[in-house]
Amino acid sequence: MTPKELVLEAVAAIFINFDPSAAQQMLAPDYIQHNPAVPTGAAPILGFIPGLKDSGIEVNIHRVIAEGDMVVLHTTYNNAQAFGADTLVGFDVFRVEDGKVAEHWDNLTPLAPPNPSGHTQTDGPTDITDLDRTEENKALVADFVETILKGGETDRITDFLSTETYIQHNSQIADGLDGLGAALVAMADQGIQMIYTDVHMVVAEGNFVFTASEGTLGGVPTAFYDLFRVEDGKIVEHWDVIAEIPSKMAHDNGKF
Repeated sequence: MTPKELVLEAVAAIFINFDPSAAQQMLAPDYIQHNPAVPTGAAPILGFIPGLKDSGIEVNIHRVIAEGDMVVLHTTYNNAQAFGADTLVGFDVFRVEDGKVAEHWDNLTPLAPPNPSGHTQTDGPTDITDLDRTEENKALVADFVETILKGGETDRITDFLSTETYIQHNSQIADGLDGLGAALVAMADQGIQMIYTDVHMVVAEGNFVFTASEGTLGGVPTAFYDLFRVEDGKIVEHWDVIAEIPSKMAHDNGKF
């Protein structure tokens, strides 16, 4: 079973079939949890399953990206009051080790209305293509995050982003470089700074590249989970989930 297949089966056992015994077979006993609200270890997850079933929670998986032992899911959770909102959009990241799901990170945000260009937080292409360009696309996105988002060299943005097609799924930002620029100006006018300080993960498969970064938004410690679609050597589409990093968590593993 590939890491992608294992993760999908584990998620199905927990959120679709609500089967603790099946989930137990797939989770490492010392499962490392980074969701701030969930204690670490497999046992808490297994203990939550009956309550999840009673809650009527539903998971919809939009995209699955896998590289090596890392698997990223782009998800929507409906009836998700157990996690703090009626509907949540998120990225779940899993690490597989020795045939078990061994570690989990995530970022969740409430469902928002379509953005100024009419795109939702999850719509758009899902097919993975250009597998032969995985490393090239991964390097492009990693360089973009380091140079533009961390380094602030915005005059180089067209080295990375397509000037013809840039589709935006952030709920506040319109398509195109003009839409991105207008959003950044609006933030600056409000005195809000978005600062990326550390890139913790880069996971790529074909035309999709996912990054998990840490920084601040308006001075508040923040986790930035970004998904990029690359076409012909340029970034042409972007999805994200941005969430505050709480000061207190249900474990000592940290957000990352």
